[in-house]
Amino acid sequence: MGAEQVRDGFVALYGTEPEGVWSAPGRVNLIGEHTDYNDGFVMPFALPHTALAAVSRRDDGVLRLHSADVEGGVVELRLDDLVPESDRDWTAYPAGVVWALREAGHAVTGADVHLTSTVPSGAGLSSSAALEVVVALALNDLYELGLPGWQLARLCQRAENVYVGAPTGIMDQTASACCEEGHALFLDTRDLSQKQIPFDLASEGMRLLVVDTQVKHSHSEGEYGKRRAGCERGAALLGVDALRDIAYGDLDAALARLGDDEEAVRLVRHVVTEDERVEKAVALLESGDTRAIGPVLVAGHASLRDDFRVSCPELDLVVEAAVNAGALGARMTGGGFGGSAIVLADVADVDTITKAVEEAFATAGFTAPRVFEAVPAPGARRLV
Repeated sequence: MGAEQVRDGFVALYGTEPEGVWSAPGRVNLIGEHTDYNDGFVMPFALPHTALAAVSRRDDGVLRLHSADVEGGVVELRLDDLVPESDRDWTAYPAGVVWALREAGHAVTGADVHLTSTVPSGAGLSSSAALEVVVALALNDLYELGLPGWQLARLCQRAENVYVGAPTGIMDQTASACCEEGHALFLDTRDLSQKQIPFDLASEGMRLLVVDTQVKHSHSEGEYGKRRAGCERGAALLGVDALRDIAYGDLDAALARLGDDEEAVRLVRHVVTEDERVEKAVALLESGDTRAIGPVLVAGHASLRDDFRVSCPELDLVVEAAVNAGALGARMTGGGFGGSAIVLADVADVDTITKAVEEAFATAGFTAPRVFEAVPAPGARRLV
């Protein structure tokens, strides 16, 4: 559904033209998983798949929400009644953004919103962040708040952490708000400093495939929160503010200090080595040695599978089948427990690898995966 259809849907619902239409993308994380809530490094890029929102202001303290993707009519909420963790439906994401803006002192007095999204839900591609960022950007423009992308991302993260109740890091919202077309975003999640890294695989004869395993996950369920709490416990045991503060060269000594605390050892080892993998991938991309990131991706998957333990049989099978069929590299992407994997491949091998993955899933009795190419797309923007 394009901008015109979203605008027309708004008119049909609310009987008037919207003040604008905005877009915010989902994302693929190239490398740097479960590092963002440890003050570490990540490198996502924006997908062509987007959330679209047609929006107009209101001045009566009412928020009206509708999604073309969800059965049911318009949901009407009073701004003064918005309370964290009071909503377990999709409406919690846009409503949480309004709550976060108002709590931060921004004079948002209401809105009519009509939404749709092509970001696959539950696939580890940040469908919720896209929904949050598109609403935040629309309200930022309409209410002339003047907030930069990184600040909108912070507010959206607060909406998800506090209002929705999902303990996610800052990566997804920053990627949706700040990524640029043709680039991956090297983000330091401690100070939110950013560097756009050129990432044009087509010019080098390569493709990046996303394999959606069709296994759904939810960040608000307990396992994600357990990993975050475990990382925070590891940092406390080592006497640092965050695991980012453990240098890669000091890792062995840090692990020795943790002794026989097996869980802390695993979690700390993953985060510290994953930060090192992000920096290595950045250096390789900047030096023009893009193919060499393949083994970095595979090593990242092994760490997520064995140390962080957030993979699943379907994700492991994607990586195994793809690498055996000639992929340059592959790994799970996103929070884990389902969702998607990414596969780096030479153009000539894409069909062979895709077929190998599909056949492996059929043999294992898994639901057929959805495979598509990921091309770095623009971040959030106003369309109309």
